[in-house]
Amino acid sequence: MRNTSLTFSLILLSLPLNAEIVHLKAGPSPADNPLKGLVPYSDYADEGDAHFPHSLEFDYLPLAKLMLGESRFDWEPLEALLNKIAARGNQAVFRIWIEYPGQKSGVPDFLREQGMKVTSWKNADEKKTCFTPDYDDERMVSALESFIGVLGKRYDGDPRIGFITAGLLGSWGEWHTYPREDLFASPKTQRRVLEAYEKAFNTSPILLRYPVGKEDDHWAANANYHMGFHDDSFAWGTLDRGKKDDWFYIPLLKKAGDAALNKWRTQPIGGEVRPELWGQIFDAKPAHPQAQDFAECVRQTHVSWLMESGMFKEKAKASRYSGAKAQVQKMGYDFHVSTADILRDETKLHVHLTVLNQGVAPFYQDWRLELAALDADGKVTHRWPVDWKLTALFPDDAAREWKAMLPLPQADVAGLTLALRVIHPLANGKPLRFANAEQDRHAPGWVSLSVLP
Repeated sequence: MRNTSLTFSLILLSLPLNAEIVHLKAGPSPADNPLKGLVPYSDYADEGDAHFPHSLEFDYLPLAKLMLGESRFDWEPLEALLNKIAARGNQAVFRIWIEYPGQKSGVPDFLREQGMKVTSWKNADEKKTCFTPDYDDERMVSALESFIGVLGKRYDGDPRIGFITAGLLGSWGEWHTYPREDLFASPKTQRRVLEAYEKAFNTSPILLRYPVGKEDDHWAANANYHMGFHDDSFAWGTLDRGKKDDWFYIPLLKKAGDAALNKWRTQPIGGEVRPELWGQIFDAKPAHPQAQDFAECVRQTHVSWLMESGMFKEKAKASRYSGAKAQVQKMGYDFHVSTADILRDETKLHVHLTVLNQGVAPFYQDWRLELAALDADGKVTHRWPVDWKLTALFPDDAAREWKAMLPLPQADVAGLTLALRVIHPLANGKPLRFANAEQDRHAPGWVSLSVLP
């Protein structure tokens, strides 16, 4: 069999019984592919023009708004957040906090009424007042375990949710009370929170702020939990510069050992671009001297998504916008269907595809795929579910082979276009698009593969 480029002018030609292998042309994937890319705060999207394409939105909620008693919860604030984000075809990244510099305490009222100790102190760096609870008070720890358990029972696997950052402990829920580290939760309390998340969530990814291998006096070991990480000083405190930057992300990964270094292979990595670098990090030469090489940070961390408010606050200049789009395409997964071989016998279609991951990370959710026959107007005339998997296809892996035998429908499909799509669990979710020139050519969300023999 000889090679050929994908050319849909073949649609009018009479195809032989054994069609030729089609080599599919590459094309850029979109910046708003699901479960990856840049993430705005949800209030930017509320304004109707977030200035940069995206499929995820982030927001915080205080625990006090959700937990009203030891076994009483009000989920309406979280429901409202998830529903407004889903209405835009996006998925949520959220974090629950107990203390947030400059805001009133997020400790549930019932715990305060029971005499929960809360320390008020001034954060000199932030120039804001913090209210840090006694994280090691048994009433607090039991309340956190109860909350996480009910949260998981209610929301694990909810298609409106993309990722959950563990939150709850520390300033902004970032698992530190710097510079008052004496007020932070003990490793014992941290372990109980980690165990509660591990037990409560099997599907929706939980991400932790700091990788920890061997437990120390400050942090509980977390590298062996089924949770990812989020680097919230991305491209500022990410790369190992060989100096005494022991809190930087890559040095922490190295210190935590192989389980942490290989975490990206099974659990997603997210984070936030350091606020001082917002927007400018996508310029050819970022102005801030602390800026690290963004592409190298992506390569080493295998990050899938990043909060980056600079690209959403205002419309970026053309060079910055195009730079951001190019970098987003390299984040997370980036799938390209490279070849299609479609054969036909009297009763079946024999389909053989190859697919590559051109990104830096795998796809972590087991979303279903389907094939379809499309007519000249892009209308689906027949569907075939397939049991192919997108998960565990790693960058630099050899092309994955997908094979299927499809029963021919009663209506003749010869001359129609065979197309592939990934089924988003959110009914109106933005479709996962392949890095193929023929993506969306005949129908939105479908990548056209070949003319059916």
